[in-house]
Amino acid sequence: MNRPQQLILAASIALAVAAPSATAAAALEASNPFAKQSSLPLNYPAFDKIKDEHFLPAYAAGMREQLREVDLIANSKAAPTFDNTIVAMERSGQLLGRVSAVFSNLQTANTNDRLDAVDREMSPKLAAHNDAIYLNPKLFQRVKTLHDKRDSLKLDAESKHLLERVYKEFVRAGANLPEADKQKLKAYNGEIASLQSEFSQRVLKEANASALIVNTREELAGMSDAEIAAAATEAEKRGQKGKFAIAIVNTSSQPALATLTNRATRERLMAASLNRGSRGGEFDARELVLRLAKLRAERAALLGYPNYAAYSQELETAKNPAAVNKLLGELAGPAVNNAKKEAAEIQKVIDAEKGNFQIASWDWPIYQDKVRAAKYNFDENQLRPYFELNRVLVDGVFFAATKEFGITFKERKDLPVYDPDVRVFDVFDHDGKQLAIFLFDPYARGNKQGGAWMNEYVSQSHLLNRRPVVGNHQNIPKPPAGEPTLLTYDEVRTMFHEFGHALHGMFSNVKYPHFSGTSVPRDFVEYPSQVNEMWAIWPEVLANYAKHHKTGAAMPKELLDKVVASKKFNQGYMTTEYLAASLIDQRWHQLAPGQIPTDVLAFEAKALKDAGVDFAPVPPRYRTTYFSHSMNGGYSAGYYAYLWSEKLDADTVEWFKQNGGLSRKNGDHFRKTLLSRGGTADAMDLFRNFRGRDPIIEPLLERRGLTGN
Repeated sequence: MNRPQQLILAASIALAVAAPSATAAAALEASNPFAKQSSLPLNYPAFDKIKDEHFLPAYAAGMREQLREVDLIANSKAAPTFDNTIVAMERSGQLLGRVSAVFSNLQTANTNDRLDAVDREMSPKLAAHNDAIYLNPKLFQRVKTLHDKRDSLKLDAESKHLLERVYKEFVRAGANLPEADKQKLKAYNGEIASLQSEFSQRVLKEANASALIVNTREELAGMSDAEIAAAATEAEKRGQKGKFAIAIVNTSSQPALATLTNRATRERLMAASLNRGSRGGEFDARELVLRLAKLRAERAALLGYPNYAAYSQELETAKNPAAVNKLLGELAGPAVNNAKKEAAEIQKVIDAEKGNFQIASWDWPIYQDKVRAAKYNFDENQLRPYFELNRVLVDGVFFAATKEFGITFKERKDLPVYDPDVRVFDVFDHDGKQLAIFLFDPYARGNKQGGAWMNEYVSQSHLLNRRPVVGNHQNIPKPPAGEPTLLTYDEVRTMFHEFGHALHGMFSNVKYPHFSGTSVPRDFVEYPSQVNEMWAIWPEVLANYAKHHKTGAAMPKELLDKVVASKKFNQGYMTTEYLAASLIDQRWHQLAPGQIPTDVLAFEAKALKDAGVDFAPVPPRYRTTYFSHSMNGGYSAGYYAYLWSEKLDADTVEWFKQNGGLSRKNGDHFRKTLLSRGGTADAMDLFRNFRGRDPIIEPLLERRGLTGN
């Protein structure tokens, strides 16, 4: 996934990285590394100089400076012009932009108690800062004056689109509300920001607190010696020397369920995962969820929308909840039917083994592998020796990008990093000129949010003469010292996925920072990254990286053939768990203020039942109480975006196949018409420019094995 940075003003008032004004520099001590622009290449952050104590004063100075800049724009005696109003706003907030970009990224990838405290303190203050700009009546009047005569301003297409977008965002932020309602809105915004921050922090702490502790090696039967050693090390870190700990990852299903042969341990592990945030104690999230749902619904109503989903989806490509509900509803029945067929196949294996139990959620991962082995004579663990981390990155991900776009990579060791495992690469364009800097942060840590994401430390902009600095993050378990990092197929696919986001950021070729890189609708942002997944098993690419970590022997063709043949395997499960989470997200955010329930778990259960996806062996990918995508503001009412984007992705993959696959010609077309354009035009217009027509759903149905239901 692409984790949206928690930058101020929703990128409307640009928080661009640019040279600080004299006032900003004077407002912050020179010893603070944010007081001036980084002198490192491409303004790469000086991680070795940035300390926890630097953030609060830099935030304070950055907010003061931007308010001064905005005040000058709003109170200018000159008649409003595009340059002295809209462009001036795009240039504002340089100091605040620097500190926000670094902080939001570190607080997700490498947090600690002090950074969490900064987040709690700053979230409501930043929301208030946001309001001070969006609800400035003089500033809005200048924007409105320009918007009213936009057709006569003779603006280029990108500039006109910027003016229209800025105006719309002011209106959506409450600029047209009467004063009393503006005060209500400010209160909503501040409390929502605080609750989102608290929810995010509780999810991480609850995951750490929910690790499964076992006493004996026998309870870990099925795990490899290396995995058991890692569990022993994890337990020792937690003060449980002599025991074993299985850390909990972000999703409901846990990786160890695919290998543990002790059913009681599997059941305990799944219970620990599913009960997160709803088992009482200091990290329980249920009251937070109810309060967030109520505040979001009331805020949407104040702004004139029937519910939060209607407000949120207005600027997405879906446009409204009806379109989202239609897509999810059309797929729910076929997906669950497929999942039930898959469950029946698993039950046959259980019965044949005289298991004497009915399939449960904690059984699915290990038994699906047995079914796969029987169907395709294929066990996913056969792949891992061929998926060594560095080879996948350099000879797979980078190799495909070079073939498709002509870009090249060179690792450098001279730039500071926030963790020793982070790697840094210069990225060069096909003409040899530097395009970007890329950071790669692969391993899980206790102070790192779960999941995988891309972020930006510096966003591209011709206006500000900036080139991108972007990062990819995963949560791959780090092996014991001296052991190779061997990946699952899902981890390989995720590497290609996240690098698709990175390409979107690195290829950005826009004037205004507002539109840079992945600054596109949420239900479009996953599309380029999903397309990039196709190269993971493209024969030419896979042959280049899938080599045995000990012998260097290529993955046998028959094994690859089995991978390809089994691509539709388990799609019922995967689609159902995703749809269940998406439907939970929609149900919470399609509530009117008077419809907020009192029991989180009962509401969730009813939502799943009403949608026809309450199939116990397939739990939602995320339950409400640890559903960070939905509750912390990043993908609120927008988790459907992955499936919406996949419709575009599946159609695009067909285009690549029809036009010769992995080639510079195809890559250059994709880059020119779509990847480089950021948010400079309507997202679906960009798709049409690339594809030559509207998307069709048939390739998605075929991919997910949903055509025969």
